[in-house]
Amino acid sequence: MAGGPSTAELAAAVSGAGGLGFLAAGYKTGDALREDIAALRALTDAPFGVNLFVPREDVIDEAVLAAYVERLREFGELGEPRWDDDYWQEKVDVLAVERVPVVSFTFALPDEAALRALRDAGSELWMTVTSVEEARSAVSLGFDALVLQGVEAGGHRGSLTDSDDGEGLSALALLRLVSSEFPDLPLVAAGGIADGPAVAAVLAGGAAAAQVGTAFMLSPEAATSGAHREAIGEDARTALTRAFSGRTARGIVNRFMRDHEEAAPVAYPHVHHLTSPMRAEARKRGDRDAFNLWAGQTHRLANPEPAADIVRRLSADAREALERASRRLND
Repeated sequence: MAGGPSTAELAAAVSGAGGLGFLAAGYKTGDALREDIAALRALTDAPFGVNLFVPREDVIDEAVLAAYVERLREFGELGEPRWDDDYWQEKVDVLAVERVPVVSFTFALPDEAALRALRDAGSELWMTVTSVEEARSAVSLGFDALVLQGVEAGGHRGSLTDSDDGEGLSALALLRLVSSEFPDLPLVAAGGIADGPAVAAVLAGGAAAAQVGTAFMLSPEAATSGAHREAIGEDARTALTRAFSGRTARGIVNRFMRDHEEAAPVAYPHVHHLTSPMRAEARKRGDRDAFNLWAGQTHRLANPEPAADIVRRLSADAREALERASRRLND
C-alpha cells in the first residue's frame, strides 16, 4: 500500500481496534518516515509495524529498457529511468532510533548490519516470502516471523527474484507447505484475504495471523484516490503486470496494462521512476486507464467503512466461521 493508500491514520485505526497496523515506508525519505511515526504515535499507544522495501541491484537489459522509454514517449510526462536504494540506510537509522515494535521487509533479504541494528533496537523482524525456497533463506537469517504472500495479493509481489516462472502459489498452498517444514515459526498469511471466512481459513491452515491490504483501501482513513476506489468496488478482473514499475505486481486490468505489458522490461525501480509523473497526472484527472490500480483478486469484497469497523467485522466473522466449521465437523 506504499505510494498513496497507506497513512498514519489508517495504521493507527487498525492498531487501536486490536489489529497490527503498518506504515508503508516505500518511496519515502527517512524524514518523511519519522514524521509518519510521530503522527501515528500521536493517535494511538497501540503497537504497530513499518514495512521496508529492501533494495537490490539486478542486471537490467538496457536495450529493452530504452525501447520501453521510447514506446511511452507519447505520454509526455515521464521521469528518468534510474536505480536507487529507496533511502534504505536513512530509514534503517530512523527505525533504530524510533524502536518500532515490528519491522517487515519485502523484495530482498536485508543485510546483516540492518538486521543487527533493528534487533538491538528491540524490533521484531518479519520477512515477506512467496515460495518455500525463499522461506528457507529467510529462516537461515533468524527472522521472528514470515509473511507468506500468495499470488492472489494486490500490489507488488514480494519475491526475492522477479522471474517468469509461472503464477506462483496461493496463500493457503504456501502456508501449508511452509508450515509443514517450519511448524514452530509464526506465519502470517497474505493474499486474497478480504473477509472473516478467509481469515478463519488461514488460521485453520496454521497461520498465526492474517495480513489484509485491499480490504482497507476503501476506508476513509486510506488515501486511495477516487478513481482507484471506484475500480476496487467493481467486479473487475485483476492480472499480474510489470508495465507500471518494472516489477511484477497485481492490479485491476486497464488500458495501459493491456497496451504495454508485453513490452515492459524487468527493470525495477527504473520503470517506476519512468512512469511515476505520468501516473501522478493520471490520478489527478481521474483517468483510471493510465495509472496502476493495485488490488488483490478479492477486491470486490472490500467495503467503504471505517478501518476500526473492518477490523472488528473481520474478527467477529472469522470467529463465527470457525464455529460454523466446528459444528460441521461434529455433525
